[in-house]
Amino acid sequence: MEYVIMIGQFLLSLSILIVLHELGHFLAARIFKTRVEKFYLFFNPWFSLFKFKKGDTEYGIGWLPLGGYVKISGMIDESFDKEQLKKPAQPWEFRAKPAWQRLIIMIGGVTVNFLLGLFIYAMLFYVYGEEYLPSQEATYGIYVDSLGREMGLRDGDKILQIGDHPFEKFDSRVLIREVVINNADKLVVERNGQSLTLPIDPSFITTLASYKNKNAILFQPRIPFVAGQIIKNSPAEKAGLKAEDSLIAFNGTSLPFFDQYLDSISSYAGKDIRLTLVRKGEKLDIPVQVGENGMIGVRPYGIDRFFKLKKKKYTLAEAIPAGVRRGIGFLSDQIKAFGHIISGKIPAKESLGGFASIGSMFGIQWDWQRFWNMTAALSLILAFMNLLPIPALDGGYVLFLLYELISGRKPSDEFMEKATMVGFILILALLVFANGLDVMRGCS
Repeated sequence: MEYVIMIGQFLLSLSILIVLHELGHFLAARIFKTRVEKFYLFFNPWFSLFKFKKGDTEYGIGWLPLGGYVKISGMIDESFDKEQLKKPAQPWEFRAKPAWQRLIIMIGGVTVNFLLGLFIYAMLFYVYGEEYLPSQEATYGIYVDSLGREMGLRDGDKILQIGDHPFEKFDSRVLIREVVINNADKLVVERNGQSLTLPIDPSFITTLASYKNKNAILFQPRIPFVAGQIIKNSPAEKAGLKAEDSLIAFNGTSLPFFDQYLDSISSYAGKDIRLTLVRKGEKLDIPVQVGENGMIGVRPYGIDRFFKLKKKKYTLAEAIPAGVRRGIGFLSDQIKAFGHIISGKIPAKESLGGFASIGSMFGIQWDWQRFWNMTAALSLILAFMNLLPIPALDGGYVLFLLYELISGRKPSDEFMEKATMVGFILILALLVFANGLDVMRGCS
């Protein structure tokens, strides 16, 4: 059931993006009185799941969810329909229109995807607002995972600066972004009351961009260990621990923070330990037998118990520019990342992924806020990828149309046919490569 939810979210998001992308081409074509023969969600080789015809256009749903298409009369596309090109151009055909009109038709899809991404981000700000932990509120510093430790961070550090930018909103993904995208070369932290600069080795660009570290959480806010929930039938419940207990020591050693228990208790699987806690002002020592899984069954409170989160509500007038800034920033990061792939700083095999990789990012629980965040991001990525100057993509057609506008010479139909075929093969190869990476990762 969990995977059904994940796949369902992915297909819904993909369907929204495809339909609106193709609608951009469709509406632009109609504005210039260009006939659209087909409008399809997903591809339909051999047969369609559903179709009907209205006017000159056949609308339908295909069975192969690799994209969608509009078939525009008189245009050389992935259908490779040569017969229509043997006849004289008709006034309603794409090839009969002026170059500037054909250019607008071709950029209609990416324009819709670009505006859609910005619109969704704006609406997310308007509907959900923004909630985050200001870094100065994390008064106990951080606790660090193994990768963060490799970078030189230590438990209790307070991060002041990443690269040349102050660390204002507590989010470990900011560190990954600044290193991978903006080549941040240093961290400034407060350790034991002293400011300390930690150089970041350039090798961490590749490390942090690798597929295995895509969900890495380098550090989190350090919190005291106050029991928020005692799991039923757990060792903690059997030992008599209760919600609101504050754990302060383990086997006689003072351990005030939650992460210290994670590191200590796991090595005592199946053994007896002694926990010291404070309950309603009274200090108690309680023996507990650790479970065979190395846990005792206590869930701590979240960070909002200990720190004041900043919550910002947006009016519509505030949400629109905030959404535009977020969308432009995201798109800028994607372009920089693409440049790093081209230059070899980030290996393509580490950063690329197929449908399984994308689908997994939606999660196994239906969360509308995450769904729309993912849809906005995918919409902008789709706009960017479609503008790449590869024949068979919108960007390839745009490149040839710009050449025609500048030179006054139109590429021949034979050239366009061959270029489209080459582009189609390249895209197919990229799809096979990306999804093959998913298969290999799943098998490893």
